[in-house]
Amino acid sequence: MNRRQLIQNVASILASVAVRPTKAAAGARRQTPRSTNDNQSQSSVVAGVRLVDSKLAHSATELARSAYPAFLFNHAIRTYIFGSLVGRAHGHRFDEEMLYLACVLHDLGLTSRFEGDLPFEIQGAEAAQQFLSDHDVPREKVEVIWDGIALHASAVSGFKQPEVALVGEGAGADVLGADPAEIPRDKVEEVLKAFPRLLTVQELVSWDLCGRGPTASSWRRAQFYARYRRALRAGFPPQEFL
Repeated sequence: MNRRQLIQNVASILASVAVRPTKAAAGARRQTPRSTNDNQSQSSVVAGVRLVDSKLAHSATELARSAYPAFLFNHAIRTYIFGSLVGRAHGHRFDEEMLYLACVLHDLGLTSRFEGDLPFEIQGAEAAQQFLSDHDVPREKVEVIWDGIALHASAVSGFKQPEVALVGEGAGADVLGADPAEIPRDKVEEVLKAFPRLLTVQELVSWDLCGRGPTASSWRRAQFYARYRRALRAGFPPQEFL
C-alpha cells in the first residue's frame, strides 16, 4: 500500500468513527494545566541531557508554552531529550541549541495559532522560521531548523545531518516507543517522570473534533492519526498516548 492509499484509508476510517466529545472529557481538558513543568528550570538535566538554557532557547520555550496544549509541550521536550539520547547512542555530534529549537517548535503546525492549509510539518516550519528570523538567527541555521521540522515525519530526515535527523528520531521514540538498545528503560522512565504523558485516546479524538487538532484538511488529519494508529499496532498503551 502506498502513502496516498494509506492516507485515504485512514481518512475514511476517521470519518466513520468520529464522535462528539463528552462534557466530562471537555471539562477534563479545561482543568488540565498548560504544563506540568512551568517552574522547571531550563538549566535542568533530565536523563543526562541538559535542557538548553540560552536566551533564544528560553524565548522558543515560551512560544511553545503559549501555543501548545500541555500534552504537546511535554511531547516537544521529550522529543529533544529522546533525540539527544539517540544521537549519543550512535556517536553523533550535533549543535544542542539547534536541535532543541527544532524539537521544541516542531509541532507548531498542529496548533490553532499556527495552523493553515499546508501540511502541519511545513506550517510549523514556516512559523518557526518567522520566529527565528525575528530573533536574528543566521539564515544557514534557520534553514537547518526548518528542515528538521518540515521533515520530521518523513524518512528523508534520516539521510540529513543530525540536527535534522534527530528531530524525527526523537519524535518517533516518543510516539512509537524507544529502542532499548538506544535508550535504556530507566532513562525513558526518568524522562516520563519529568515530562509525563497527558493525553488519552478519548482526549485525542475530542481535541481534534473541537478544532484544536489538525482538522484544516483531511490530508493533515489522516497524517496525524496515522501516527496514532501505528502506535496502537505497536502495542503502545492507548491510555498514555502522548
